[in-house]
Amino acid sequence: MPFKILLTDYEFEHLQYEEEVFQESGLDIHFIKAQCTTEEEVMEQAKEADAILNQYAPISRRVIDSLENTKIISRYGVGVNTIDLHAAKEKGIIVANVPDYGMEEVSNHALALLLSSARKVTLLNKEVKNGNWDFKVCVPIHRFNEQTVGVLGFGRIPRRFIEKVKPLGFKTAAYDPFVSEADMAAVGVQKMDLDEIISVADYLSIHVPLIDDTYHLINEKRLKQMKSNAVIINTARGPIIDEKALSNALEKGIIAGAALDVTENEPVRIDSPLLTMDNVIITPHSAWYSEEAMVELRQKAARNIVQVLKGEKTPYAIT
Repeated sequence: MPFKILLTDYEFEHLQYEEEVFQESGLDIHFIKAQCTTEEEVMEQAKEADAILNQYAPISRRVIDSLENTKIISRYGVGVNTIDLHAAKEKGIIVANVPDYGMEEVSNHALALLLSSARKVTLLNKEVKNGNWDFKVCVPIHRFNEQTVGVLGFGRIPRRFIEKVKPLGFKTAAYDPFVSEADMAAVGVQKMDLDEIISVADYLSIHVPLIDDTYHLINEKRLKQMKSNAVIINTARGPIIDEKALSNALEKGIIAGAALDVTENEPVRIDSPLLTMDNVIITPHSAWYSEEAMVELRQKAARNIVQVLKGEKTPYAIT
């Protein structure tokens, strides 16, 4: 009997890269392509699947409990918030992601958002195109070496981001309860606790995963702890920031700005006040993207499945 691999959902124009990996594996594979959006649709398609390839469709405890043969769930991307990890572990199902495919792209995008905010490039471009040739619309701008970039998280992407930020002259600090002060000091980064880094950062860049403990990590209380000139940058997951509290903080001048590649609801709601603010930059969850990263992501997500179905270990297993 062939192995049944279910692709729960996808937004790619073709599946050439996945199909090539499966064909080259030497395994007898039946590749089922679906466009599931609900738990019920996933359950209907996945009941007898030996493996699941997942993009956005919900893989909840209810879904996992219904699975009969599944050995691995492989997700396109770094985050695995679409999958109930506890339920998968209890059932002995391996969950794997692709944590390293977009390291350069996301760190570059965070850097671009930082530089655009620090030099107010987006605002100045808009003003010039509206007929206003006047640098004073961007007042104040400060030298980089007088400012601190604080980073939440110290995994692959934030480490690479800091490597790119430091030569520009910014002071750098990081918060990560799972990384020692010595490890950060070894690369010239000051370790701070959460309250401290929020209160001292001129630019706060978010790079933590979305889990229960980080949902609305940046909320009304913590926004009030930030400097009035601070800008918050998010290339991680939208719900890490309480968007209502953020909008309020920006409207009241509690902080100076935001640069977001992710929002609580995606696409961002058309009635979101963030869309009307000149001190907010929003990009459409595109930080991960380059042509090379997209190919790497899809190949590695498929290889996770092939390795497990062959009885091998995948280096990207989470559970």
